[in-house]
Amino acid sequence: MKAVIEGNPSFSHVHIDLEPGESVTAESGAMQSMSAELDMKARSNGGFFPGLMKKWFGGESFFVNEFSNGGSTPMRVTISQDVPGEILELKLTGGHEICLQRGAWLASAGDVKFKAVWAGFVSWFSGEGLVKLKASGEGRLWFGAYGGILERKVEGELKVDDGHLVAYDPSLNLKVALAGDLISSFLGGEGFVTKVLGEGTVYIQTRSIKGLASWLNPKFR
Repeated sequence: MKAVIEGNPSFSHVHIDLEPGESVTAESGAMQSMSAELDMKARSNGGFFPGLMKKWFGGESFFVNEFSNGGSTPMRVTISQDVPGEILELKLTGGHEICLQRGAWLASAGDVKFKAVWAGFVSWFSGEGLVKLKASGEGRLWFGAYGGILERKVEGELKVDDGHLVAYDPSLNLKVALAGDLISSFLGGEGFVTKVLGEGTVYIQTRSIKGLASWLNPKFR
């Protein structure tokens, strides 16, 4: 399987070339184009009840699409996301896990497993939902964001503004905190932020849907 990401960081899309017998699973609606001979099957996202959990609380679709190459030559499927932004690929090996915030997952291939886990009220307070996806197993994973994606190593603590956290290592803990002192936090317009504690990697999007909505709303009045 060959995969090439093009259009980064603003208008990303992924060309995935499937060899005979290979398959890839993608978020509902993520397919941009596909070879006419590819097989596509819709199935529930991890089973009935896990699928409902991911839909209601995790911002994912109840159904996902599986694209399979049942032919004798390589075939291509291209996936993209609804918002303008960057897409990254992660290779999961050796027990590596990653937590994805709502709506970040786009596609995966290989033996990648997803589990809807309780994210806590910190995640909900930060606008990321009560449930997060934890990906594990062996395979390849593609996730996207609104805007560019910054990869940061955390050794101790890092403050991330609400709506900007896309993915992070499960070893990290999240807490609600003020951006600065009480007066500076609110007069400066930052208010509450997410404090990331521990050692690991976080992926941060450079733009926020909430920020876009706040900028657009006054213009429609």
